[in-house]
Amino acid sequence: MFPNPHNTLEDFVIKLREQRYAPSSIKTYKNALSKFFVAFNSHDLKHLSIRQIQNFISKLHDKDGISPTYQRQIISAINKYYGFYFNRKLDMTFLYQRRTLKRLPRHLSVAEVKALINVCKNLKHMCIMKLLYGCGLRVSEVITLKISDIDSGNMRILIRNTKGKKDRTVALPKSLLLSLDQYYRLHQPKTVVFEGQKAQHYSPKSIQVFVKKYAQKAKIQKRVTPHMLRHSYATHQLENGVSLQYLQAALGHKNITTTELYNHVANSSNRIKINPLDHL
Repeated sequence: MFPNPHNTLEDFVIKLREQRYAPSSIKTYKNALSKFFVAFNSHDLKHLSIRQIQNFISKLHDKDGISPTYQRQIISAINKYYGFYFNRKLDMTFLYQRRTLKRLPRHLSVAEVKALINVCKNLKHMCIMKLLYGCGLRVSEVITLKISDIDSGNMRILIRNTKGKKDRTVALPKSLLLSLDQYYRLHQPKTVVFEGQKAQHYSPKSIQVFVKKYAQKAKIQKRVTPHMLRHSYATHQLENGVSLQYLQAALGHKNITTTELYNHVANSSNRIKINPLDHL
C-alpha cells in the first residue's frame, strides 16, 4: 500500500512553509514533486535508485525540454522529499547541468520608470510598483509584506521570509511613505499590506498583468515585468554612487557576485545621492 500522493504533497507544502520558503518556490517544488509522483506511482519510493531518478530526469528533458534551472529545482524538490520523509540524502550532483552564463539584468531608464508610475491612477497598483522600484523588492516580498513591517518612525521596512531565508531592512523613501499612508487610510488593510480579493495575499499574476498594462499605456518599447523594477532600482542605485556592499544587503543577495552583474549595466557617470524613487 503506497502513501496518498495528494496528502504527501499537502504535507510537503506545509513543511516548506515552516522552513519559510517563498510562495513561488513552494509552488515550483510542489509541481516538480507532483511530476515525480506520477512517474513512480506504483514504485516503492523509499528504495528508489539514483539510476531510476536519472532516467526520470532524462525523460523529462527529452519530452519537455526542461531548462537547466528547472532541472535543478526538480532535483532539489526530490532531495527535500527524501530528507523530510526517509531521512535519506541523495547524491545527485552529477545531474545538475552546468549553469549557463548569467544574462545581464534587463532594466528601465529613469524616464521609463517615471512614465510607468505616472500613467497609473490605481493607488494600490502604484504603491506596489513603488515598492518594487523604490525598495528593490521581489514580488514575493511585496505580497507578504505586513503592516507591522513598515517602520515609518525610522523610515525603514523589515523584509521577512526572503529568498535567502534571512530577514533584512531596506530604506523607506519619503514619497513611498506618503503613498502608503494614503493607501492605508483608503483601504484599511488588516494584516498584510496588500490583501487579495479571495485570498490572504495579492496575486503575483495580477501584478504581472497590471505592470504590463501600464507599460503599454506608457508606450514603453520593452517587454516589462515586475522584476525589471527591482533590476532598475539596483542599476540606478549604483549610478547614484551606492556601494556594492550596501546594494547587496538591500537586495538580500547571498553572494556579491550576483550584485556585481549590475556594474555592467549601470552608468557610473550619473551620480545622484538620493533614492531613485524620490528622484522621479
